Amino acid sequence: MRVVLGLLLLGISLLGCDGFIERQVFFPEQGFYAQPGDFGLSAQDVWLSTSDGVRLHGWYLPAPGASNLVLFCHGNAGNISHRLENLALMHQAGMAVFIFDYRGYGHSQGKPSEQGMYLDAEAAWQWAQAQAAKQGGQVVIFGRSLGGVAAVYLASRQQPAGLILESTFTNLGAMAKTFFPVPGLGGWLKGRFNSLGRAPRVSCPVLMLHGDADDIVPYRLGRELYQALPQPKQFVTLEGAGHNDTYIVGGAAYFSRLEEFVNNPQGS
Repeated sequence: MRVVLGLLLLGISLLGCDGFIERQVFFPEQGFYAQPGDFGLSAQDVWLSTSDGVRLHGWYLPAPGASNLVLFCHGNAGNISHRLENLALMHQAGMAVFIFDYRGYGHSQGKPSEQGMYLDAEAAWQWAQAQAAKQGGQVVIFGRSLGGVAAVYLASRQQPAGLILESTFTNLGAMAKTFFPVPGLGGWLKGRFNSLGRAPRVSCPVLMLHGDADDIVPYRLGRELYQALPQPKQFVTLEGAGHNDTYIVGGAAYFSRLEEFVNNPQGS
């Protein structure tokens, strides 16, 4: 990540190119490394069309007895297949999950971009809302890492039952400044991937989790974003967890906390 941000700065200096920024943020893979059945999961293939005409792919994984639905916005690398272990554990904990790939990831068409990610999230939200209504429940949005930016964007514009944020950050400027502290860089990029600016418009209950050993997204940036979010909210420090092992380090207690919030965001 530090190398990436160094290259980001160099590219900005030499090119001044928005496309270069986004190429350092999004790392999509098209090929699936596994299928849901490999993890004992039964998944429904879902195909969506965004407002600008891009076709997206996702999986819906129902869970017996679950009415509320988790809309899972994943991080910047790989695709939905790289989250299958996590999805299997969420399913075991009783959560119904809809996970989708942003444009350019997995089987989704198009090319990744910041604005495209927001349009993708909107399309996923519409599908999740309709599905939750069919099963008599509501949508809880979950965003991990870069997916937290998409999740905050949605929650600032829609009315989900709840919002779960994990290992996410304030804005791109803060991330760049952290790893490549050049005067003016943070201020220039603070409007990009800007969850901090949208946080005050979130009006649903929030559960936020962050590992205190995260060496990719600093713990302090998670705390700063949390402070900007309105009540009701709760913050969970995952002791000893890094960036990609939160659900492993957190164990059963982690999934119990998520399941409790998903089922009853107002009362958690």
